[in-house]
Amino acid sequence: MDTNFPDKAYFRIGEVSKLLQVEPYVIRFWETEFKSLKPVRAASGHRLYRKKDVEALLLIKKLLHEQRFTISGAKQYLLKASRDKATAEADGDRQRLVEIKKGLIGIRNLIG
Repeated sequence: MDTNFPDKAYFRIGEVSKLLQVEPYVIRFWETEFKSLKPVRAASGHRLYRKKDVEALLLIKKLLHEQRFTISGAKQYLLKASRDKATAEADGDRQRLVEIKKGLIGIRNLIG
């Protein structure tokens, strides 16, 4: 996935539209369909997209335009990817806890 975009904290919808090469109304529609897209609002009411929002939009565009997913298929794909990531993170946490426990047991054995 091409992530060559300026290193900024926030992007306006026009900038995101140019980066993704889609019209702004498409991005607004995707916001209604994909609940994970939550741009912050400026005091003026304008949408401001964070880098993670732009990356999510790039993935959505890839799924819909390049891989020809339907909207519901893309939602399912993203949900599964999110669950897989959470599971992998939990497994990594579990492994770190096992290592910490072994280290603590080793310290206890040295002391006692």
